[in-house]
Amino acid sequence: MPLRREVEQYIATHPRFAPAGLTRLTILGFDLGWLEPATVAFLTAHSPLFVRQGERVVLQAQTGAAAEQALTGAAIAMRAAGLIKGWRNELYTVLTPRSDGTPDFSRPLFQLERGAFRRFGLLSLAVHINGWRDDQQLWIGQRAASKAVDPGRLDNLAAGGMSAGEDARACAIRELWEEAGLPAILAEQAVAAGEIRTTRNEVDGTHDEILYCYDLAVPADFTPRNTDGEVAGFIALGVDELVARLPQLTWDAGLVTGDFLLRKGWV
Repeated sequence: MPLRREVEQYIATHPRFAPAGLTRLTILGFDLGWLEPATVAFLTAHSPLFVRQGERVVLQAQTGAAAEQALTGAAIAMRAAGLIKGWRNELYTVLTPRSDGTPDFSRPLFQLERGAFRRFGLLSLAVHINGWRDDQQLWIGQRAASKAVDPGRLDNLAAGGMSAGEDARACAIRELWEEAGLPAILAEQAVAAGEIRTTRNEVDGTHDEILYCYDLAVPADFTPRNTDGEVAGFIALGVDELVARLPQLTWDAGLVTGDFLLRKGWV
């Protein structure tokens, strides 16, 4: 089978979001999240601020600060009950959605613990960087066994969520240093290469994320080295082996890598 067809088929195997059985979470007049039945039951029992209204759970909060306080309190309670694992002590921002569903960075609504986003089904933002070499090899990392999500799986050269107050480029530069040891003078050469929205059902809720993709030409004499303990190691893969090992990547990294191979004409 031609390599291009293999990549296309791999992308087609990615899980599709199934909203059946889920309930919309409405906050500040916007449908922002998706809740599983157990989460609906927990929230409505936890606080009278979470009100079931038809096919939605509506948070009775009139301001971003009030919404943040209510959601944070609920998240802490869900963590204690075992519904939220992998608490990160890192804040993500929830942004106002435009009519087409894309986030409006000029209109932040509130901030919330990163580890709670899937359980509430909220949209998160992340960057993924394809580190490529002139000899048509792509640097691939292996996630540390200690990672809360997808431990041990293959990943892009660097990838990570956008913290509150951070833009995509700043996040890419930070992640390239933390995960791959690339100095800023090199990381700043990363080229924005579009975005991918991926939504799927996961065991810990709904994963809804926009992946901001970057391409970075890495010098032939540079070898990535991890600095934050989140990556076990790196390997440079040629096209044939990379295509064969696509199923070993995380779902998100696989989408980004497949997009790169197709977009660059490597397959």
